[in-house]
Amino acid sequence: MANKPLKENSLPLRLTVVYSPAPRKVIECTIELPFACTASQSLPWLAQALGLPLKQLQQLDFGVWAKRVSANYVLQPSDRIEIYRPLTVDPKVARRERFVRQGAKTAGLFSKLREGAKAGY
Repeated sequence: MANKPLKENSLPLRLTVVYSPAPRKVIECTIELPFACTASQSLPWLAQALGLPLKQLQQLDFGVWAKRVSANYVLQPSDRIEIYRPLTVDPKVARRERFVRQGAKTAGLFSKLREGAKAGY
């Protein structure tokens, strides 16, 4: 019996999935999906691989290689799916608070002074 050539749509997609449920904690795994699967169709597999409820996963944003994608984006071989959790603090506010905590003398340009130089130069 001769081997039949595989149809393109029967080949699985092997993708990397990355999710950070909390700061400094990252879950990374590899999953296989049917060929020509869209981002929204992949959600049940992603939920199972990450151990998350499907409803929770549907509320989160996701992207491919650090770019947000729409739900009808067709996944390509070797894509890296990233699931984004909502921000708890606005980055601008966090930076201001860090600067206040550290003080002007210990942060950024102001931390290193040359002999006889003005602050920040």
